[in-house]
Amino acid sequence: MFLEMEELENNLIVKLKGELDHHSSEDIRKKIDAYFSTSSTSNIVMDLNELTFMDSSGVGLIMGRYRSAQEKNGYLIIACDKERIVRILDMSGLLKIIKLYPNLDTAIRNI
Repeated sequence: MFLEMEELENNLIVKLKGELDHHSSEDIRKKIDAYFSTSSTSNIVMDLNELTFMDSSGVGLIMGRYRSAQEKNGYLIIACDKERIVRILDMSGLLKIIKLYPNLDTAIRNI
């Protein structure tokens, strides 16, 4: 699992690449939380377009970061057009509360 984070205006951009599963989610969670808790940003934009796999622990990771953004009066949005990943997000109910855009540029423009 590869994680890249950067700040852009009031947004923490989180790019994930590889498999987001129970083996990697805890480490990823700790890294995102450590960065976000000390950052002045209030929004999180998660780019999932390079994920090859995601299980329920990935859904939990996203839900927890959604709550973290809410605590800062911000938003979490997702950039992803991978059918398999979008299906998991939809089946989990996350897309009822989190906006989805096909790519990072569109997501950033619409936050």
